[in-house]
Amino acid sequence: MAQELKTRNEMDPRWQWRLDHIFAAEADYEQAFAAAGEQIEQVKRYQGKAAKDPKAALDARNELAKQLDRLAAYALMHKDEDGGDPQRQARAAKLQSLLVQASSAGSYLESELLSLPEETLRALAADPAYAEYSEDLRNLLRQKPHTLPAEQEHLLASAGEVMGVPRDVFGMFNNVDLPLPAIRDEEGREVQLTHGNFGPFLRSRDRQVRKAAFEGMHETFRKFTATLSANYAGAVKAAVFRARARHYASARQASLDPLEIPESVYDNLLSEVERALPALQEYLKLRKKALGVEDLHLYDLYVPMIADYEMKLTYPEAFELVCEGLAPLGADYIEKLREGYNGGWIDVYENKAKRSGAYSWGCYGVHPYVLLNHSDDLLGAMTLAHELGHSMHTYYSSLSQPYAKANYSLFVAEVASTCNEVLLMRHLMKKYADDPKAAAFLCNQLLEEFRTTVFRQTMFAAFEKESHAMLERGEALTGEALSKMYLALNEKYYGGACTVDEAIQAEWMRIPHFYRNFYVYQYATGFSAAVSIANRILTEGEAAVEDYRKFLSAGCSVPPIQALRYAGVDMEQPDAVRSALQVFARTVEDLKKLMN
Repeated sequence: MAQELKTRNEMDPRWQWRLDHIFAAEADYEQAFAAAGEQIEQVKRYQGKAAKDPKAALDARNELAKQLDRLAAYALMHKDEDGGDPQRQARAAKLQSLLVQASSAGSYLESELLSLPEETLRALAADPAYAEYSEDLRNLLRQKPHTLPAEQEHLLASAGEVMGVPRDVFGMFNNVDLPLPAIRDEEGREVQLTHGNFGPFLRSRDRQVRKAAFEGMHETFRKFTATLSANYAGAVKAAVFRARARHYASARQASLDPLEIPESVYDNLLSEVERALPALQEYLKLRKKALGVEDLHLYDLYVPMIADYEMKLTYPEAFELVCEGLAPLGADYIEKLREGYNGGWIDVYENKAKRSGAYSWGCYGVHPYVLLNHSDDLLGAMTLAHELGHSMHTYYSSLSQPYAKANYSLFVAEVASTCNEVLLMRHLMKKYADDPKAAAFLCNQLLEEFRTTVFRQTMFAAFEKESHAMLERGEALTGEALSKMYLALNEKYYGGACTVDEAIQAEWMRIPHFYRNFYVYQYATGFSAAVSIANRILTEGEAAVEDYRKFLSAGCSVPPIQALRYAGVDMEQPDAVRSALQVFARTVEDLKKLMN
């Protein structure tokens, strides 16, 4: 009989986060929810008056946004604990409606402020009384060509809930309704396939287990091609509609320009990674040889290449290892991690109807939180290091910046997390340098980080670029067209050394980040930047750590490209991506020598 996941209430509370740090009781949440409704009315009162008293209007919306962040964190993380609970679903739905009301209520503000002369806005941005809003005002001027008249802004904001439906539908389908099959594990037991055990099954030494998990996951999604392609098309249509409404040339430009990221950064990434595909092919050929298989399949890409070597780590062991690896970042950094470990920051283990994957989240004025579905292996430790990197970025930014400047850009969101991973891997490679088998195992792990974070995410970025371009050219986003395009990308990236299994054409349907337009490329650019920063920290020591802390503390007080320059990285040039891919190529050669 298939093993059942435990319910939320059956889990050990010691390994669950403490959301009562946000609101001590349900009554406090309800009181804050009601107060937010009053704050929405307060924001509305400044409509037609914002140009006369900009500070009061900005303060009102700022306080509302701060309150909404707390409500959203509490309601949505509660839902993520158990997405099948109707009460949690209802609370999250009610919260989403409140967020749309708030967005609509404040939608006039930019238009009214833009009615002021430019010199007045520039003077306000330089006024110390407006210090918290200086970047908002600068970006307001920069975004003036894409800001609509007040009535249109109100209408667009009101449509936000509707345009978010495809993301919500995917979330419910993926986390609650997806009918995954049972498969046989290494001992021949029937086990229910879940998002949480899918990764461990792909890393199984038993090839039949890997194949069963791979096919079970993708063939299940493939059964829903018509539904999921229509749903994804809805998300792309919403992105294209917003872009055209705001007078952007494309949905991609509409996503990148507000973050002040030139489109050349995206295109440089695609071109540099495509140039490095021969090195990826060499790695795949080495993997094929190491596994001793006649044909390398896509379900063979995740199992460690080094036979009879595994790094098993319980969650407490993984945490201690992470602290060792991140020691170069300073004693105070490690002390804060331990506070999170003991203080209810982290939700560790999978339970029934819990959201899949991992993330870091939180709200201003409360410590950050981490959601995990921990696996007892090196990947589990790397995921923990990754999410704690996000959390510490949030912690330092919130500590150093006022609320309006504390949220860092999506473009830099993956840098701190990946820097943690790189530091941990470098620590492990040094720790096990005298053990050839362990050293080879770790080289393999580093190469997998590159393959999954740089190559794989760039392939995703190419899919996103083309899927949006298809719609913008007037082509239909059918399941057949999207799956054919995704299969061709897999052939391009993996086909030279790998049998590209037909089932992979359904993989695009299960990628949650495709419902966050043009987000995934930042994993690859972030990894490239992180490699450079980690190298500086390990070679230059305290001075580099100090520069890195400036980056972590910057929030959105400066553009993201400038924030990375604090840490010594210029992402407007292709050098960071190119040098990271050179590390990949050198590591392939190192692994060859170790295996020989």
